[in-house]
Amino acid sequence: MPTGQQYLEIIVNIAPIILLVAVFYFMLIRPQRKRDKAERDMRNSIEVGDEISTIGGFIGRVVNIKDDVLIIETSNDRTKLKIYRWAIRGKEAPATETVEAPKEANKDAK
Repeated sequence: MPTGQQYLEIIVNIAPIILLVAVFYFMLIRPQRKRDKAERDMRNSIEVGDEISTIGGFIGRVVNIKDDVLIIETSNDRTKLKIYRWAIRGKEAPATETVEAPKEANKDAK
């Protein structure tokens, strides 16, 4: 029958392994799961009319969604592409319509 001293030695020998597993979980596994969930939520929130970019580098507007297949228009001449939902990299920010006028240089300084 192990004594109290032997139990303590066993715990001291196992503690670093338990600590290492906990560090891996909180530093690697948990953040990756959060990123995966955020990416999945973003892909599931895509609606008709959203501007998206694909993992292949295409940027377009969603015109139709059927299950996991989306149809996007990529240019003014209405080129349409059929892509899978998993191929979406992200939503694009809406384009700004206003362009700021350049600031004029100080006319008095020469």
